[in-house]
Order: sequence, then structure tokens, then C-alpha cells
Amino acid sequence: MESDYERNRYKIQYIVGSIICIFALVIWLWVCDNRISFMGAGCIGIVLLFLLFFYLLSASKMNRIYREMEQLSTLMTQVMEQGADVVEEEYLEGTVGILYTNFYKMVGVLKESHDREWKEKIFLRDIISDISHQLKTPLASLNVFVDLLLEDKVEDKDKQKQILAEAENQLNRMEWMVLSMLKLARIEAGSIQFEQEMIPVDTIFLQAENGVKQLIRDKHQHLLIEGDKDSMLECDADWLTEALINLLKNASDYSQEGKRIWLRVESSNVYTRIYVEDEGMGIPEEELPNIFRRFYRVHNEVNPNSVGIGLSLAKSIVEGMDGRISVRSKEGKGTCFILTFVQ
Repeated sequence: MESDYERNRYKIQYIVGSIICIFALVIWLWVCDNRISFMGAGCIGIVLLFLLFFYLLSASKMNRIYREMEQLSTLMTQVMEQGADVVEEEYLEGTVGILYTNFYKMVGVLKESHDREWKEKIFLRDIISDISHQLKTPLASLNVFVDLLLEDKVEDKDKQKQILAEAENQLNRMEWMVLSMLKLARIEAGSIQFEQEMIPVDTIFLQAENGVKQLIRDKHQHLLIEGDKDSMLECDADWLTEALINLLKNASDYSQEGKRIWLRVESSNVYTRIYVEDEGMGIPEEELPNIFRRFYRVHNEVNPNSVGIGLSLAKSIVEGMDGRISVRSKEGKGTCFILTFVQ
């Protein structure tokens, strides 16, 4: 985008100023000598040459500055209208250089904001798609159950109770899935700020144990807590407890009755590690890269009511507190999840 407004304005102002300067010089020479001598005419000529030289020099400088500003204006237009990528150039000094530098910074901020907004839209689309897909099966089952009961197609009281129990089971599954998805969405969208403080690991273990006590008792399993009970960890206790409960539920679901589950801590001056280990069926090696994906389940037949979101939620919680979660497993031997927090 080009404009000669400033250039023409400068030209007019310079010409008017030069005329005034020459006129003032002529009057001064006339007052001093009552005439324009040869020397006075020479002075006027020198001043005219100086004014001409200064105009050419200043106009060249001004044209260069305005050309750079016009180039910057063109870049701005391309970025706004076409979303063009800008190749950053180096300007070491001067006001124009500062202007270019700030422009590149602005483009970078706008690009990051646009990318973040686009990722949030993709994330929201995927979340809605996942929830709607996962709700189809339990909703279809509930429709069938309600239809059977409303039309009195099942007269046996025991079968009616069985249908109602299964309907309750499907509702609980839907509630768990929606709540977990909302938690996961809030964490991944960055809307949750983890309030981290130094907490005894033993306190977190006790809360996690209470969260799965009934589940483990029903399957006659044994939860063993090991490690230094005086270990301290900087974390958000409530959210870390949520992650451990999900991992312990997973361990219980994929372990047979009477098996043991370990929850232990290992501390050093560099890191704190929490292990959730079981004696379950294990995970095939080729499945390990996928286990933290939403709704991914290795063994669908083990717990048909499992939503398949617990591990993904646990991973997001741990990484949200600057931790790292990894897994090692041997099929038929068991699985161990390792949570590592650097001090």
C-alpha cells in the first residue's frame, strides 16, 4: 500500500521554507548594503545550492524510510487477508528496525493465538464426537430396557429386577464417563490450575486406598502399601489421588480374585516415584503405545462396563503437575505404572 501524501506535503513545506529563507537573505543583504552586490548574489547562489543539496539528501532518506514502512504495511495486509507466513528479516538499529521487530513479535503472538484457538476447536470437536459415540450404546440399551418394562413384556419379577439393575449399571457408566470426560477436557484445555504444595505421600496413599477399598474387598484382592511413609511430594493432593484411584481401579479390573496390588513410593534427592503394580493378566507389548488413548481398551471382555478413560485421565493429571507416567508390563505376569516427579 503506497501513498505520496507525506512526500508531497514535505516537498511543499520545504519549498515554502526555502523561499522564505531566500527572501529573508535578500532583505538582509539589501538592508546591509542598500543593494545586491556580486558577493551577495554569490551568497544567495550558495544558499540555493545548499538548500537543493539538503533537499535531495533528505528526500532520499525520507523515501527510503517510507518505502520500508510501505513494505511493512504490505506485509501486514498479507498477514491479515491471506494469513501469509512472514520471513523475519534482521534490522539492527533505528526506529524502523524497532517497528519491524515489534511487527514480527505481533505476528508471532497472533499465530500462536490462532493455532491455540484452532487446536481448542479440534479438541472440542473430538471430545463431543467421543462422548456422543460412547453414549450411543448405553442409551440404546436403556431404551430397550424402558420399552420392555413399559409394555409389560417381562412379567417375571426377578427378570424385571435384573433389567432395572442393568439399567442402573448403564446409567452409572454414563455418569462416570461424562464426569471423567469433563475432567479430562478441563485439564487438557488448561482451565484447571493445579495447586501444588508439599504433601506427605502417605496421606495421598490413604485417600487412594479409601477410594478403592470396597472394589478390592469385593474381589478378595489385597492392596499392599510400601515405601518410606515420611516421603514428601509437591503436588495437588486431590488430583493426584484421583489419578491413583484410576490406576488402582485399572489394576483391580485386570487382576483375578485373590491377587495382590502394590502401591509404593521411592524417594531420592532428585525424584519421587510412585508405583502401582499388579499380578494381573498384563498387556501385550504391541498394545503398550495405545493404552493412554481415550476409550482404548486392551481386553473388552474383562470389564464390559469399563469406559476406557481412566488411564488417559491419570496421564493428563500427572503431566499437568509436571510429572511423567510410564508403564511396563509382561503378558500373564502383571503390569506396573510408574509416576515420576522430579524434585
